[in-house]
Amino acid sequence: MRFPRPWRLLVAPAALLALAPGALASALGGPAELPAPARGLNLLVVGTDSRSGVTAAEKTRFRLGGQDCDCTDVMMLVHVSARNDRVSVVSLPRDSLAELPGPHTDLRTGAVHERHLAKINAAHAEGGPLLTIETVEAATGLDVHRYLEVDFRRFMDTVDRIDGGVPICTAKPLKDPATGLDLAVGTRRVGGGEGLQYVRSRKADGEMDFGRIRKQQKFVVNTLHRIRSGGILKDPARLRALASTLRGTEAVERGVSPAGLLALAARLRAVGPSRTELATVPVRGFNPLVEGVGSTVGWDEEGAAKVFARLRADRPLPSGDAVAPSGISVADYAPARGSSLICP
Repeated sequence: MRFPRPWRLLVAPAALLALAPGALASALGGPAELPAPARGLNLLVVGTDSRSGVTAAEKTRFRLGGQDCDCTDVMMLVHVSARNDRVSVVSLPRDSLAELPGPHTDLRTGAVHERHLAKINAAHAEGGPLLTIETVEAATGLDVHRYLEVDFRRFMDTVDRIDGGVPICTAKPLKDPATGLDLAVGTRRVGGGEGLQYVRSRKADGEMDFGRIRKQQKFVVNTLHRIRSGGILKDPARLRALASTLRGTEAVERGVSPAGLLALAARLRAVGPSRTELATVPVRGFNPLVEGVGSTVGWDEEGAAKVFARLRADRPLPSGDAVAPSGISVADYAPARGSSLICP
């Protein structure tokens, strides 16, 4: 699953930050190249439903059965300000109606498709990372400079590298028969498998995919908070292992490398949760059924335009009052500070 502000997992200790660029690249086993656009850097973080490498026992224990569609069930557009003093995260609901650019080759069949309507999370299954990037660029009007993709295996392994687990907290009981999530009121720490149950849950609170998005954002904030306070930042070997686990080894179009993550961490070492803002793209409601596509979420075009115009101008997200309420009560646009999501 895919996470906001992944570079903050990699805030380097002073010894690594003091390295010259060439030495830094060598220490990480790859180039540390990372662009610095004049109006900020955009990173697309996605989480796929791939179960590659997940054992049969894990599938049973954590309710991970079923067929993966190679879809991006998590999509977060992360904007880092040009001054490296602010991070804005905008989640894109997986069922958003989008137009897939064309012509493109279907990786499953080899067929060439012209542009067509689809759920935004279908772009990855149809055309891989590149089509995913192009679809998001077309929908938002923003350039995607770097891309990070995380599947079930990498999510669990990354969380399991955090000693003591990651805290999750809830003010009401959460029980989801689909994922096996069963949380009492309060705070508890979880490992990768239980964390995956939490971020996948969409039936525990009646808030559908919008509640799941909020869980994902909250989990990422608390993961990063644990990493900052858990000693990993003082241990270069553990830090590098964490970066490598999160990034994986596959060659990906515009993929960010572990070295690139660490380079970005150096830029953002003074940015704390209070300088991070998280939101879901403004939504109008559900669209009429589209033949061959099914039920989809429709963006509030005016509200979304305001959000992405702010990011293009390298400015903070608009307030909730600046965007009209959604036709879905649980989907109202409401940016949150990262510091407000940290579990007690």
